[in-house]
Amino acid sequence: MSEKILGIDLGTSNSAACVFIDDNATMIPSAEGHSMYGKAFPSYVAFTEDGTQLVGQPAKDQAVENPENTISEIKRHMGTNYKVNIQGKEYSPQEISAMILQKIKRDAETFLGEPISKAVITVPANFDDNQRTATKDAGTIAGLEVLRLINEPTAASLAYGIDKQGEDDINILIFDLGGGTLDITIMEFGSGIFNVQSTSGNTSLGGTDMDNVLIKYLADEFESKHGIDLTQDEESRRRLREGAEKAKIELSNLPETTVKLPFIAMSNEGTPLNLDEKITRAKLESLVRPIVEKCGESIDQAVNDADLTIDDIDKVILVGGPTRMPIVQDYVENFTGKMVERGVDPMECVSQGACIQAAMLSGEITTTGIIDKTPLSLGIVVVGGVTSVMIERLTEMPAEHTEMFSTVMDNQTEVLVEVVQGENRMADLNTKLGNFLLDGIQPAPRGVPQIEVTFEIDENGILNVTAVDKNTGNEESITISSANKMTESQINEARQRAEENEVENRRREKLAEARNAADTELYSAQNFIDDADVKNQLESDVLEKIESLISDLMDLKASEDMISIKLKTDELHNAVEEANSLI
Repeated sequence: MSEKILGIDLGTSNSAACVFIDDNATMIPSAEGHSMYGKAFPSYVAFTEDGTQLVGQPAKDQAVENPENTISEIKRHMGTNYKVNIQGKEYSPQEISAMILQKIKRDAETFLGEPISKAVITVPANFDDNQRTATKDAGTIAGLEVLRLINEPTAASLAYGIDKQGEDDINILIFDLGGGTLDITIMEFGSGIFNVQSTSGNTSLGGTDMDNVLIKYLADEFESKHGIDLTQDEESRRRLREGAEKAKIELSNLPETTVKLPFIAMSNEGTPLNLDEKITRAKLESLVRPIVEKCGESIDQAVNDADLTIDDIDKVILVGGPTRMPIVQDYVENFTGKMVERGVDPMECVSQGACIQAAMLSGEITTTGIIDKTPLSLGIVVVGGVTSVMIERLTEMPAEHTEMFSTVMDNQTEVLVEVVQGENRMADLNTKLGNFLLDGIQPAPRGVPQIEVTFEIDENGILNVTAVDKNTGNEESITISSANKMTESQINEARQRAEENEVENRRREKLAEARNAADTELYSAQNFIDDADVKNQLESDVLEKIESLISDLMDLKASEDMISIKLKTDELHNAVEEANSLI
């Protein structure tokens, strides 16, 4: 009997795991019992005063009393150099995530009665390769061999059995609304292959926003009755949040519920006060409707990026706890004109899909294929600070691309290969992923050496870059896993900034092109007048004119005046052409 492979949803707010047993994806129960979300547990880690480590619900339960030693939403920092300082020790996001994965591993081994050492872990579709590498590293720290990283919307599609519904060439919209973020993904399914077409989202919209408006309503009602603001007391705020979250969840199945919080405050006379407030589903929906309606912008963005219309969507999948709410389901159905897929718990579908992918890798399932795509473009920095794109955004993974580059200075013996990710042509507006130095290049005029650069991105979205000097055979490479890494939030923000700053980006790109053209003309003109034969055949006033233009252009090149740079470049070019005709 082969070893079981876990499918793991390592989530921002909650995490869950699943294993394939007797042809079924079976959820792993958390050791602390089922939470209000089923078998998922909160992605919390905490340390008590004596250094005891808590993970999951126990960690969340003591968060208010022990905030300085409690960590949540660590996934937002994956792939960055962010550190958590707990009781004098620093922990990376990988280490904290590994603690969550270790709990999952322990729970699975207890449930199955056998050791577990392999896993498939899900990641957001727009995770960059730094974040993916960090996720794999977290698995390694936890004692798990991560066989594959699978995009969360792809996993959800597998769990809902889209590949088994007898339809081909269909477009799927995955609506993933979590505690703090909204992610929209458009996928195409055809010929047994899932193919990511686009991703969009809002990193500041989720179930927590719904909790907050309900908390404010409850606090305002209490203050109007008793004259006391419950939000000014930390313990009262914690109890309000717990009561609001519980009510929100109950109202997904009930028409009304009551939030009862006894002894939540003391009156001015010193008598205890209770919060006892009936909430109807209609009232909750009136409070959260503005939040839900914001989701339409991200749906439109994803559909437009996929070059589709809303009528082209064939299937709609819901992911995340807040999508259990009737108002969310109704809104998505009305917006898309399609009934949402049902029959799978939206809190469990991602881990179930990861489990199905694990079963494919183990040979227990042999049908469906998956094609995931790069979330952002990958490239290197070239002269003028411009990004030369090597792998375009939404390229199918795995992928490989090779291009030839050269030196920009005479007798240059080394080149710095800087790798960036993003949609801006100007490299400094993208995210730097890493760099390495290729040296030992034989001295030669600029443009002569042949430097072959290859980008290889694997099925997990992890990038390897290689540079080879074709003349000497010298080779250097890097697997991107170093400093300056992006969070999911930074990716979305970078794309938004790129759209907002498109005009400025284009101006800077044109300015860089003008400066590059000026450099080329300066190089040619200087070589022309340095030639001994040229000096002997031209009058001194002709040479002086060219020298003067060279000086003027060198001074002007550092300015922001693109038009003047172009005009002076043309003037120098014409002067050299005219002088050349006199020889």
